[in-house]
Amino acid sequence: MRNAEINRKTKETEIELTLSLDGGERKIDTGIGFFDHMLNSFAVHSGFGLILSCKGDLEVDGHHTVEDCGIALGQALSQCLGDKAGIARFGEAYVPMDEALGFCALDISGRPYLVFDAPMPQTTCGAYDTCLTAEFMRALAVNGGLTLHLKSVYGYNAHHMTEALFKALARALKQAATQTGGGVLSAKGML
Repeated sequence: MRNAEINRKTKETEIELTLSLDGGERKIDTGIGFFDHMLNSFAVHSGFGLILSCKGDLEVDGHHTVEDCGIALGQALSQCLGDKAGIARFGEAYVPMDEALGFCALDISGRPYLVFDAPMPQTTCGAYDTCLTAEFMRALAVNGGLTLHLKSVYGYNAHHMTEALFKALARALKQAATQTGGGVLSAKGML
């Protein structure tokens, strides 16, 4: 079973997260409605089970909540994948969302890196600052050991553009985490 549980408590956030790469319940509560919507879309389109509860210092803003959820999700992903033996490793996806088109390419490489090219035309979606998408993706990449490239190809509605990116991430990650059998897909013999 490819499951992980993360409990993370700091002075800024308290997170309980359960991730199952093989599916399962989806229940998300971060206190930021739009972010919950994005994480639920991610879980649905990846096929992953995701239970996430975060109590953060939202009286400050959403930054710590969003970034720390990325940290916890990345740590859980890394635990689920273990030594990465038998996975496809690479994934990519284009996802349209009305007028917006999002793209994601990733490598579960163990070498964290983020390229994020998605300037947003609006600064907020509800109580969510759109600049936080890059913070979430960076935290996920670093803690999940992902080489992660995300691009908003075009769009004019920040909600649609952000959702296209989360769904593209989900589809690419589902593809990369697919079990193919065999050993580690690397000329070095390890990732």
